[in-house]
Amino acid sequence: MHGSSGKAAVVVDPTKPLVGVHRYREPIVAGVNLFAGAVGGGFSVLLCQPLDTIKVKMQTYPELYSNLFDCGVKTWKRQGIVGLYAGTVPSLAANVLENASLFMFYGMCQTVVQAVVSKPRVEDLTTFQNACAGGAAAFFTSFFLCPTELIKCQLQAMDEGRQIRMAANPTAATEAKIGSAKLIRNILKQEGLLGMFRGLSSTLIREMPGYFFFFGGYDFARRVLTKPGQSKDDIGSVKTVLCGGFAGVTCWAAVFPADVVKSRIQTGKSTAGFWKCLTTIARTEGATSGKGNMSTDI
Repeated sequence: MHGSSGKAAVVVDPTKPLVGVHRYREPIVAGVNLFAGAVGGGFSVLLCQPLDTIKVKMQTYPELYSNLFDCGVKTWKRQGIVGLYAGTVPSLAANVLENASLFMFYGMCQTVVQAVVSKPRVEDLTTFQNACAGGAAAFFTSFFLCPTELIKCQLQAMDEGRQIRMAANPTAATEAKIGSAKLIRNILKQEGLLGMFRGLSSTLIREMPGYFFFFGGYDFARRVLTKPGQSKDDIGSVKTVLCGGFAGVTCWAAVFPADVVKSRIQTGKSTAGFWKCLTTIARTEGATSGKGNMSTDI
């Protein structure tokens, strides 16, 4: 008969995802997480780089400054705004790489944890399980982060190192200032590719527990602020920002000592391993080494 194809009509069940769409769901989500993390990392550097520079200077040379205000003023007088934004290029690369890869791997690690604990949906993971996914994701991001953090920290603390060397040898020729590209070439020439991964162990020790507490704290705060009958995704932007702030404070409170050690090792002030450097700082400078500059992170 005309007007009939001879084929039965296809009925689509709206409660089931389309096979073709479902196949690409995870790569699409990973790509969105990658882009969102990259954008967030870029804005973070533009806003917070001066505070990060002060943090690294005080962690590496606490004997030169009495507090973060003193460090900021002296850096401004010596170098101007350029000094406060020292290491911006590698810092931008570090933040973009870290945030982009972190949120991508976090989504993947959530999927793995979901399979291990046999939960039907990622949304059903507990706070502890989300924290474990965050800590596992940080393992992978550390390999992206370490080389860029190395260059950033060395550039940020370079002026102090130059001052100390010139004070010890006033007749020495003035050291020329170098940028990221020259510094990378010097490291590769003197230490090889492995030299770019100086401080990897301290980066892992900082990142993995740090993001365990970050994602755990974030999920915990969201649960606390979620009203009965409401989803965690429905708490609104203001509460979400507060949750992010709580997560950041939780993260840095847990791992700040590891960050101090990382700065000492990557700037070259300490050539010891992580644990020896940590115990040396605790023995010679006390538990408050760095003179309270955790406030710059918070």
